[in-house]
Amino acid sequence: MKKKELQSSDYAPYYKGYYAQLDEEAELMTLLEEGNAEFNSLLNDILLDKLSFAYGETKWTVAEALMHIIDTERIFQYRALRFGRNDTTPIPGFEQDDYVPASNAAARDKESLLKEFLAVRSSTIALFASFNLDTLRLLGTASGVPMSVGAIGFLISAHQKHHSMIIRDRYL
Repeated sequence: MKKKELQSSDYAPYYKGYYAQLDEEAELMTLLEEGNAEFNSLLNDILLDKLSFAYGETKWTVAEALMHIIDTERIFQYRALRFGRNDTTPIPGFEQDDYVPASNAAARDKESLLKEFLAVRSSTIALFASFNLDTLRLLGTASGVPMSVGAIGFLISAHQKHHSMIIRDRYL
């Protein structure tokens, strides 16, 4: 599936800015696979003392932002699984700021974050590789709005790209 195949009805208007970061010709599986190298590159650019750095008093540290990417991918992956299996039960949203203190990100090193990201992304790739085009077009409801399975896949990549840019621009 290419990003240009998404319809505006496949996702909430809130996510439009995320999708705008992706090229119209971008192919879902390619984006997911390229995310491994991009995450590794980002981690390589982070000095060890920067993991605990936050650019503002109420802002996350670099480690917390990286953990947020991983946690959010897990949540989006779960949504894709549910919708892809024709589970029409609405899924509530999640409060990302509640996850941060419980993530224990401050105790993590770059290697453990990379290992966990690669494991989660490997699972994401396997899940989306199992979906055919009809499955990618299935809709479910998350956070009170409809979303297609394919839109979730593109959002996983766009979310990673969004936060990687923030880390590079504001933390490094």
